Amino acid sequence: MKADPKADAAAAPAAGGKSKLFIMIGAAVLVLGLGGGGGWYFLHGSGGAEAAEPAKKDHGSKKKGKKEAPPEYLAIEPFTVNLQPENGDQYLRVAFTLQVVGAEQAELIKANMAKVRSRVLLLLSGKKASEINTVEGKQQLAGEILAAVKTPFESHGDDQDVSDVLFTEFIIQ
Repeated sequence: MKADPKADAAAAPAAGGKSKLFIMIGAAVLVLGLGGGGGWYFLHGSGGAEAAEPAKKDHGSKKKGKKEAPPEYLAIEPFTVNLQPENGDQYLRVAFTLQVVGAEQAELIKANMAKVRSRVLLLLSGKKASEINTVEGKQQLAGEILAAVKTPFESHGDDQDVSDVLFTEFIIQ
């Protein structure tokens, strides 16, 4: 008995077509699975990282649970003060900018600028030129100004949220 070559030829493409169909379905399932997994990762995986990140920022902060505001810079009018005498009369002219956390803190400091200026003036007038002439002396002075500005304006009030003092002018004569 002889096999019909036409029947063999028709059976071969049908079997090949079924395997191609299974490969296409498998590829489609794989693409959908990868797409679904990627979508889940971006929705859930990166959300977990964002939730952990603010906890790192707030670690040690007084304002737990609040998102930190971007820094604001508040320029303070220059001060000219007589320094404590060492080698005759000397004076200091200094200007600085305060880095504060958020516009609310900037407004609070502006509203209490008379207290800020008084505190800084008293601090500066007690200094000697030799104490503040070096880089280390200027850094220490910046820390002292920072502490003076952070001190609450009202008794039992919260400290001002000031993070840095940036000198913009510093002249000793």
